[in-house]
This record gives sequence, C-alpha cells and structure tokens, in this order.
Amino acid sequence: MIRSFNGKSPVIEESAFISEAAYVIGDVVIGEYSSVWPGAVIRGDIGKITIGKNTAVEDNVVLHAGSLNTSDQDLTIGDYVQIGHAAAINCKKIGNNVLVGMNSTLLHDAEIGNYCIIAAGCLVSQAMKIPDKSFVVGIPAKIKSEVTTDQLRWVKQAPKEYLKLMNIYKKEFE
Repeated sequence: MIRSFNGKSPVIEESAFISEAAYVIGDVVIGEYSSVWPGAVIRGDIGKITIGKNTAVEDNVVLHAGSLNTSDQDLTIGDYVQIGHAAAINCKKIGNNVLVGMNSTLLHDAEIGNYCIIAAGCLVSQAMKIPDKSFVVGIPAKIKSEVTTDQLRWVKQAPKEYLKLMNIYKKEFE
C-alpha cells in the first residue's frame, strides 16, 4: 500500500518494485531499481526518508525517520544497500554499498559509512558513527575490523541478485 500523509506523497521511480504487501507512507523517495519486499514498512511521517538506487528493503524491515535529539529528522539511505529481513532502522544515514544484516537495529541519529557490513542481530547504538569499510557486530555494536575482500563480495553481489529477482517479480505481478 502506498499512501499520502500530511500533504506528502511517496515519490517512487518507475523502475522500482514495491510489493503490494509493503506499506509506504508520506515523505518518501525511492530511487531507480530499488525494491521493497512484503511486510516492509517505510514511514515518512516525521522526517523524510530517501532511498537511493538499486537498494533492497527486504521482508518485514521497518524504516522510520525522526529523532528527539536533533532538528534533522531525515533518514538517507544510499545506493546499492541491502537491508536484511526484519531490520529496524531509525538512524540518520546509511552510506553506499552497505549490507545491514537480518534483525539488526540501527537507533536514532546513528550514521553508517560506505562499504560497511552490519552483522545480523547487531544493535547500533544511538548516535554511533560507523566509519567507511567497517565490519560491525554485537549488542551493543562494536567495530570488529575493516571489511575483508571476501566480505565485500556480499556487498557487491547482493544488489545484483536482488535486481534479477525484482525483475522476475515485476514480470509475474505487474
């Protein structure tokens, strides 16, 4: 379901795929070749949510913008980002070429750099700043190391696989 809220409507590139079982509301921009899968909720009711190109918001992900700690209420997600199943995202920024693992939580005002991997089940603390090329694990999140070449395969390959899958879904259901 795609809905307007408080005078703002989602802006979705024609090449994007939004599952009919997803909920997208308010001040939301979704870039070209991005995908939003069943059960995902993207709620741009407090701040604007901008999703770059070729980014996948997998099943049951929640994206919400807004913070009591800053006047900047927006959430910006870069290009070629993979947000794993059931992640809860209420941070300020996710850079380009990032993998956010399944069931991860990114709290208010956190910022994730480029070419990062946030491990499954990770809890990124409020206002935490993750530098580029970080491999982040744990509850609370800690930077374990710089991402390896082998780990970066996931970051580079996942968007390609989801683009193929998205195109199959578009043919089947649109």
